[in-house]
Amino acid sequence: MLKLAMAKAACALILFVMGASVVSAASLAVSPVRATLSASQKVEAITVRNSGTEAVSLQLEVMNWSQQEGKNVYTATRELLVNPPIFTLPPGESQLIRAGLRRAPDARYEQTYRIFMQELPPPPDPDFVGSKMLLRLSLPVFVLPAYAAEPDLRWQATHTSDGALKISLDNLGNAHIQIANFSLSLPGSAQPWITRQSSTYVLHGQSHNWILPVSADDPALPPGATLQLFAQTDAGDLETEVLITP
Repeated sequence: MLKLAMAKAACALILFVMGASVVSAASLAVSPVRATLSASQKVEAITVRNSGTEAVSLQLEVMNWSQQEGKNVYTATRELLVNPPIFTLPPGESQLIRAGLRRAPDARYEQTYRIFMQELPPPPDPDFVGSKMLLRLSLPVFVLPAYAAEPDLRWQATHTSDGALKISLDNLGNAHIQIANFSLSLPGSAQPWITRQSSTYVLHGQSHNWILPVSADDPALPPGATLQLFAQTDAGDLETEVLITP
């Protein structure tokens, strides 16, 4: 179980969690942290529990989730519904949310949505001094296609104009991949040279770039050299060679 503690701040936060069955934010716990739907399972149950000492009111919004040039894009949709869309949780109580698909899954490609849970401001309290953080949680929803869905990854490395190392990932498959973290090892070495914490989604047909600064003390890596990459993903651990191209 992975729990994230949120510091008190006057801002809204979005949590993206991989590999966890429960995510906790302040006094709220949500389980599961992602939903997977299909033609045979068009409804997913999500439980929200308030373990705090004050009532919390939440409003839910469903958005279609796509990516363009490595950036997440959210658009309004009615293809996925959540019920109830708004509710108040007393202290120590739980609320069951049902997310339901209103259209047939795509035949070939995974569909992706996000459920945003936004805490609503409490009634004004004239005796309260300070600021209150309003929680905003984001849960991914994946809809499996009729045919088998899996990512198909292509990695490569290039040098940027200022000498940094750019690691590029193209997902040519019909399903997403989430990279939790990855490390690079130099040719002939089993020890990690660079480690990057990530938690990055790359949806089907999309790509993502990581820019890794390289210091003057690092070895020169000419085009044609290969790096060994190890990554932890939501599809399992992977290990592959990454070619440095001109």
